[in-house]
Amino acid sequence: MAKGDMIATREAYGKALVSLAEEYKDLVVLDADLSGSTKTAAFAEKYPERFFEMGIAEQDMLGTAAGLAAAGKKPFASTFAIFASGRAWEQVRNSIAYAQFNVKIAATHAGVTVGEDGASHQAIEDIALMRVIPGMTVVIPADAVETEQAVKALLEYDGPAYLRLGRSKVPVVMDDDYQFQLGKAATMREGDAVTIIACGIMVDAALTAAEELAGEGISARVLNMSTIKPLDEEAVLKAAKETRAIVTCEEHSIIGGLGSAVAECVVKSYPVPMRFVGVKDRFGQSGSPAELVKEYGLTAGDIVRAVKEVLAAK
Repeated sequence: MAKGDMIATREAYGKALVSLAEEYKDLVVLDADLSGSTKTAAFAEKYPERFFEMGIAEQDMLGTAAGLAAAGKKPFASTFAIFASGRAWEQVRNSIAYAQFNVKIAATHAGVTVGEDGASHQAIEDIALMRVIPGMTVVIPADAVETEQAVKALLEYDGPAYLRLGRSKVPVVMDDDYQFQLGKAATMREGDAVTIIACGIMVDAALTAAEELAGEGISARVLNMSTIKPLDEEAVLKAAKETRAIVTCEEHSIIGGLGSAVAECVVKSYPVPMRFVGVKDRFGQSGSPAELVKEYGLTAGDIVRAVKEVLAAK
């Protein structure tokens, strides 16, 4: 794949499962009647003996995944983010995380860019719900390149993890030589006036905003914070000290997600002015992804405005 190609992270996830199956013989995949949407269907077709269709029973699926992990398998349990984080939260907490079982929860269709399915299916609280669980790793890839590498990294990692993926096609923003590191931020652009810390689809928007700001003489650093937990506090504090202003960007509520994680880090060690680009304590609604991104203030223009606000407070 090349920079600029439009590929959904859920598609890259499905591809990665198939490509890694021979290397990781203990990899098994579970789905809750959504394999066509989560893109696990390709794995099911090629490795039917390692695929478990659990039906519309997400709690049962995650409990079964815990059992498979206890037996030494490396389960990836897939469903929509709203079901993985909401309907089955108790099973995630008690059956998986409390026991520290090696289960990877691959949650697709996160955020408002689910689109026309509307508020009932738009998970804008899932990062907060997963981040608060002790010992849970939370990863949000920015594009297809990072998704494929994140799947491999999570296969190598022993412990529970939540992998947040999207429905809509998004541009590839990573170079061919990009190397994903679990728990580490990636510097996408250098700058010294302000730092924009983004995750998921907002990384592309942050880069677009930084380019616009550069045209106005404002030098913006862009960090891709693809691991929300454990947070790369070293990168956050370095940015705070060197640029003295931070804007966070996420396709999620501004309550409890990336912005909250960064603020918790900054306020205890090196307080600087911050602004938060994300969903402002609202439910989603039906609409096209492009309409909803604009409606909920998730565009590059919204990031530019937030940067100018934080610079005025600097």
